[in-house]
Amino acid sequence: MVSGAKRSTEVTLAGVTLKNPVMTASGTFGSGAEYGEMIDLNRLGAVVTKGVAAVPWPGNPTPRVAEVYGGMLNAIGLQNPGFDLFAERDLPFLSQFDTKIIVNVCGHTEEEYLEVVEKLSDTAADMLEINISCPNVKEGGISFGTNPAGVEHITKAVKQLAKQPVIMKLTPNVTDITEIARAAEAGGADVISLINTLTGMKIDVERRTFALANKTGGMSGPAIKPIAVRMVWQCANAVKIPIIGMGGIRTAEDAIEFMLAGAAAVSVGTANFFNPRATIDIIEGMEAYMDRHGIADIRELIGAVR
Repeated sequence: MVSGAKRSTEVTLAGVTLKNPVMTASGTFGSGAEYGEMIDLNRLGAVVTKGVAAVPWPGNPTPRVAEVYGGMLNAIGLQNPGFDLFAERDLPFLSQFDTKIIVNVCGHTEEEYLEVVEKLSDTAADMLEINISCPNVKEGGISFGTNPAGVEHITKAVKQLAKQPVIMKLTPNVTDITEIARAAEAGGADVISLINTLTGMKIDVERRTFALANKTGGMSGPAIKPIAVRMVWQCANAVKIPIIGMGGIRTAEDAIEFMLAGAAAVSVGTANFFNPRATIDIIEGMEAYMDRHGIADIRELIGAVR
C-alpha cells in the first residue's frame, strides 16, 4: 500500500507539469463554466477548451447529434464564438483555477490557424492543441491531418509562431496513424493527442433519411476505445514525444489502460455528457488503483505494457 502523502500523480508534458494526468477533451466541456457549477475544476490536471477560431463559426445545420450503440455521432461543425469573445470571457474564467489551460485551435486555412496561435501568445494559455481534423478549404475540404506532408508543414508553421508548447491532435481516419505521428514529430510537435473522432453515419429507417443534417459525423464514446488504445500504443512505439490518449474513456480503468499503452496523460470526452463527475471519478479511481497496487509514482504506468 502507498499512502496518499507519498503518492505522486504529477506528469510533465513538454515542460508543463500537471497535478494529475486527467484533462477534458475539446468540445465536450465548453470552456469549463457549465461544469464548474458541478465539479471542482481545481482538481483537474488541465482543462482543454472547445475549439477556438479567429472569427465566430456558426457550425453545421441541425440535427447535429445522434445517439448510437456505444456512443454518439456529432457534426457540430466546430461552432465557436471566435477568439475575441473567448479571450474576453473564457480565459479569465479559467485563470481563476489551479489547473492548466490548454486551448484547442481550429481553422479552415493555414493562415487562420496562425492568426489564432499568434493572438494566444500573450495570454494565460499554458499549451496549444492544434485540431488538424479541420477541413482544409484550399484543398477541397480534405482534413489537414490526413496527409503526412501536410501535417509536417502545418506543424512547422505553428511551431514558428507559438510561444507555448504545441500539441498536435491526430485524426484516426487514416491508413497508418504512425505516419501521421512521425510527421507531427518531424514538424516539431512537443506532444501529440489522439484519437479524434472516427467518421460514422446513422440513417433513420422510419423517416428514411440521415439522422444528421451533415449526413456523416464524428463517432465518439466507449465503442471506439479499443481502436484508440491500439493507435496510442502504435504511436508510443513510433515517436519519442509524449502522447495524450483519448477515445471512449469513462472509468479509471480505461484511463490506466491508455497509460499502460504509452499515454502520458488522458482526455475525457463523451463521458462528461452522461456523467458530469466523470473526470473527478477517474482521478479518484486512479489514486485508489495506485494505492491498491503499491505504485508511488503514476509515471511508472506510462508505456509499462509494450
